[in-house]
Amino acid sequence: MNRTAIRIILVDDHAVVRAGFRRLLEQQPDIQVVADAGDGDHAYSLFVEHKPDVVVMDLSMPGVSGLETIRRIVGREPLARILVFSMHEDASLAERAIQLGARGYVTKSSAPETLAVAVAEVAAGKLYLSSDIAKSIAILKLTGDSNPINTLSAREFEIYRLIIAGRSLADIAKVLNLSGKTVANYHTFIKHKLGIASDVELVLLAVRHNMLDTPG
Repeated sequence: MNRTAIRIILVDDHAVVRAGFRRLLEQQPDIQVVADAGDGDHAYSLFVEHKPDVVVMDLSMPGVSGLETIRRIVGREPLARILVFSMHEDASLAERAIQLGARGYVTKSSAPETLAVAVAEVAAGKLYLSSDIAKSIAILKLTGDSNPINTLSAREFEIYRLIIAGRSLADIAKVLNLSGKTVANYHTFIKHKLGIASDVELVLLAVRHNMLDTPG
């Protein structure tokens, strides 16, 4: 075992995908996958147990979402190094992940070697964005996109994504460990903040801004 290897935990809800990326990463002599998880709760437990150098994590998972998992891990260890590895190419989502404490964001459409480079950069304490996400964020900033979704706080954005994915308020409360009343209040406030009257309009807004997909 290489004692100087970067120790990582790999988190993805598809076992076949985890196995594939494990093989990809372990081809690098300086990377060691110490554990892998298929959901946010397990990922958090493994983080506490193994104290890895880097957590490589998808955002779309059953139960506790990737964004909430980032929040929990960083809440326990502010210096945690989390690299998001996701199919989602939405600049707003990448920004939210970084705001919550992730140190990198790589899309699964990136070249295979990009992931290993990103792991090394994040392990070294640097911020890393794959070229497609960096470009999307730059365009968002340069064009002054007036996407009203960007006015939501991190928690509001998390709840909004779960709502548009069709989760019930009771389910959201359970996933985020909040009271039903708190989630209902957020629901009302989100619609008010976005100037929207119904959940159908919430979904249509998400469609207009290309973010209607499985929540992460």
